[in-house]
Amino acid sequence: GCGGCGCGADDAGRGPGAAAAGDLDVREIPRAVRHEQVFAAVDALEPRESLVLAVDHDPVPLREQIEQREPGQIVWEYLAEGPELWRVQLSRVPGHCC
Repeated sequence: GCGGCGCGADDAGRGPGAAAAGDLDVREIPRAVRHEQVFAAVDALEPRESLVLAVDHDPVPLREQIEQREPGQIVWEYLAEGPELWRVQLSRVPGHCC
């Protein structure tokens, strides 16, 4: 974190609710279409590529849907776990085809 001052900032100086540049920040996208936009971004990943998803809740239902769509093809790594912002790195496994 920021060195222990308690402000909640990360090593880059972002506050606890700030996404990083380049994140797929879906917090402002209407809930009705969020998952479809994430699915499109995940579908575009090539083997070993990744994206970072920024969302306002733990995206467990989304994770389950992606696993159903592409079993074993996407690895999830939590980079931040709330309470205002969850950042999750989604990576396509090597060897994925089509």
